[in-house]
Amino acid sequence: MKKDRKKRKGIVYRFLANIVRLFYRKRKFIGVENLPNEPTIIIGNHAQIHGPLACELYFPTKKRIWCIGNMMHLKEVPSYAYEDFWSMKPKWIRWFFKIVSYLIAPFSVFVFKNADVIGVYKDARLIHTYRESMDYINEGNNIIIFPENREEYNEIVNEFQDKYIDLAKLYYSKYKICLSFTPMYNAARIKKIVIGKPIYYDPNINIEEQRKIINDYLKEQITILAKQLPKHRVVPYINVSKRKEKYNK
Repeated sequence: MKKDRKKRKGIVYRFLANIVRLFYRKRKFIGVENLPNEPTIIIGNHAQIHGPLACELYFPTKKRIWCIGNMMHLKEVPSYAYEDFWSMKPKWIRWFFKIVSYLIAPFSVFVFKNADVIGVYKDARLIHTYRESMDYINEGNNIIIFPENREEYNEIVNEFQDKYIDLAKLYYSKYKICLSFTPMYNAARIKKIVIGKPIYYDPNINIEEQRKIINDYLKEQITILAKQLPKHRVVPYINVSKRKEKYNK
């Protein structure tokens, strides 16, 4: 009975995903040949909802996407969704988005529990994120992460959180395999996603220095990928109006 319910939910999710595809145009992927032959950790700009949504619907390889775990739990969705998506809206309209944050909660839980995602947490549950990620890597999945925070780095990306790099350290400790981190830029306004060349985890460098080396490389490469494209508006991590979006060059 439980398996039947899960199967029905999966069918409903796939049906809804196909409906979304009718309205959310397919993206052109550039540089797919840069993806390593073995599983890699792909790091991209969030571009508000566009990063996760485009990768969930159209990414050309097997993948699992890191998703904030709060969006997978009914009681946690409203406060997280409002703070992360809409708290920067003008004060006169924020009451509306507080209501919306409650309305989307059941839908959010349904979507994220059926999509190709791995829940990420900022507490002790993070170890489960790492373990689940390593299992999926062993199954041949790429892992996609959007690590931006609210601090601006440049006109293309914000600063990155860095604890995701510890996944490579844990993986090496268990399997003696050096994972790679591959940069990806989502040009949402022109419907293109560009993939760059990877950098590999080096077990001979301590993790604090390794986090900085890898993060700096990925931010700079994503910036370069963005600037190589035709002029376009960059969709930032924070939800702002289009008129506040900056150009890539």
